[in-house]
Amino acid sequence: MNIENQVLGLIRLSGYLKEFLSKKSQDYNDKDLELELLLRKSEIENPWFTIENHKFALQQWADILTEESIKNWLKEYTTSKISKRVGLILAGNIPLVGLHDVISVVLSNHIPVIKLSSKDRYMIPFLLKKWNEFSEGNVQSEFVERLENFDAIIATGSNNTARYLEYYFKDRLNIIRKNRTSIAVLKGDETDEELQLLAKDIFQYFGLGCRNVTRLFIPQDFVIDRLFESFIGFQDIINHNKYANNYDYNRAVYLLNQDKFWDNNFVMLKEDDKLFSPLSVINFSRYSSLGDVKNFIKENEESIQCIVAKDELGLDSVPLGEAQNPGLNTYADNVDTMKFLEVI
Repeated sequence: MNIENQVLGLIRLSGYLKEFLSKKSQDYNDKDLELELLLRKSEIENPWFTIENHKFALQQWADILTEESIKNWLKEYTTSKISKRVGLILAGNIPLVGLHDVISVVLSNHIPVIKLSSKDRYMIPFLLKKWNEFSEGNVQSEFVERLENFDAIIATGSNNTARYLEYYFKDRLNIIRKNRTSIAVLKGDETDEELQLLAKDIFQYFGLGCRNVTRLFIPQDFVIDRLFESFIGFQDIINHNKYANNYDYNRAVYLLNQDKFWDNNFVMLKEDDKLFSPLSVINFSRYSSLGDVKNFIKENEESIQCIVAKDELGLDSVPLGEAQNPGLNTYADNVDTMKFLEVI
């Protein structure tokens, strides 16, 4: 396969998506309607995948698939001389979450053998079809219900699923990913605008992604009300039926257990040391020493995808509001997929 055509195809795909996303529905042509109908179909089948969230994901990919970013990414790696079949078991927690693996396999001169998530069945096949068209037929891929005849495997699942996958694929070259989530550490002097950016890191995709913040660290004297004031831009999230069901359930449990929590009618804050929190709940704790935060990060590093904080805290973090904007060289579970694909 011709990698130059593949890269050119990605750049053309980016342009196609940008053009589609810039239009209003009344201006759609027949090709635009095909994509719009797929978005609607996907939302009907999986209500978590709203058209709004799908378009957000498409916009992120449209913005990142530039000639400069792709070439800067690829120059760090050597393309495999021998094409192998790489099995991909894709996650389906947020829209297009498996696309990075697919692109990585193709640009490594391998063939992705893809088992889609039942929650995300339409957009990746559509984008691969478009990429192949824009690449003059130079993108090869397969979609399967059962993985067979492959040389390596990249799989994403829950911690329980990962244990099964690790055993099942123990004799194959593999990357097996587990549950991860993200944290935010506030310095205390954040502006209202910065806290509103943090709200994006919490609520985008309803909080279902591994890069969504589920655990907050705040200084001892930080006023909780500032968080609720900054979250107000996402208050319409409670109008989503599935999210509201989670909110109602978790609130009822806390009330029955007489747990202490803070509530603003669409999200709850709970003082809790746990890294993972239920949907519609954000765990938080107050810290007096940044060293305590660093110890928590070290103890939980295998379960933390990213840290959201100001640079001056020195936590190897991403800026507030940027959790859902990873680059091409940002890898799930911090395992370099492209390095893995170089040596299979």
